[in-house]
Amino acid sequence: MGIWGWPWGRRGLSGFGSASTAEDIAAGIDASHLTAIVTGATNGIGKETARVLALRGANVIIPARTLESGMKVKESLAEEVPSSKLHVMEMDLSSLDSVRSFAGSFNSSHKHLNVLINNAGIMACPFHLSKDGIELQFATNHLGHFLLTNLLLDKMKSTAKETGVQGRIVNLASTAHRRSDGNGFDLNKLNDKSKYNAFAAYAHSKLANILHANELSRRFQEEGCDLTANSLHPGIIGTNIVRYITTNSVLASIFSLVKPFVKDIPQGAATTCYVALHPDTKGVSGKYFAGCNEATPTPVARDAELAKSLWAFSEELVESRSK
Repeated sequence: MGIWGWPWGRRGLSGFGSASTAEDIAAGIDASHLTAIVTGATNGIGKETARVLALRGANVIIPARTLESGMKVKESLAEEVPSSKLHVMEMDLSSLDSVRSFAGSFNSSHKHLNVLINNAGIMACPFHLSKDGIELQFATNHLGHFLLTNLLLDKMKSTAKETGVQGRIVNLASTAHRRSDGNGFDLNKLNDKSKYNAFAAYAHSKLANILHANELSRRFQEEGCDLTANSLHPGIIGTNIVRYITTNSVLASIFSLVKPFVKDIPQGAATTCYVALHPDTKGVSGKYFAGCNEATPTPVARDAELAKSLWAFSEELVESRSK
């Protein structure tokens, strides 16, 4: 299996492949009993994921930086799926206070949560600190999702108990995690502007997404709760996440070379929908997927002790920024 996931156009053991679309994956699946949160659903593969979930009947919550941007997406999706059940709530993943506010509002206003898709992300942006004083890619791609997930876990556990439907957590990672050696999980290193490399920082955050899902899975198994957690590489997709790459001449040249292998948005959302919805992934946990099939991340991404230390580091960061 290459860096793109399952070899292009070929179908794997799942019966799907890199050319499959999210609608292909979800065909015939009844999701009307599910409530799902999809972060980053205001554009790109997140929006397509939300659309396909809504198409299959799911109750979909769309967190958005502003209610105005979220409502525009809701209206757009409602035109395509008139029967959709969509709800917009305000949240800025790069702000821990905003994540706390969202989770509190969700927990008080919604009875159930079956699926959490941690999809949102930024890629290779110029050096910047979040409102909480943390390197922006790590803050947005990992730490915001880490806190969000923790604040919603009780709701997901109670939902699984009450409904008998297994809960699923899906972290969108990237093949870019291969560029991280796992030594970047230190605030002094993360926040050192003089040594900042935009793509290396992205790689660290994507490695963190995989390790986070793995540690969640270990904890679920230890606790015996009916939840799963997995991570995935959606493929190389030409969404606005690559906007910073196009301003860097070297990265722009590399991206132009791989353009023939770039997925369109419906294909980019396919692996997410496979892990989040498909009956074949029921009970599957602690795995990494690409091209709608199980794949193998780097040995560092499978390091259980590193996953535990990242969890402790993330908890410390979140607690130090709490009021």
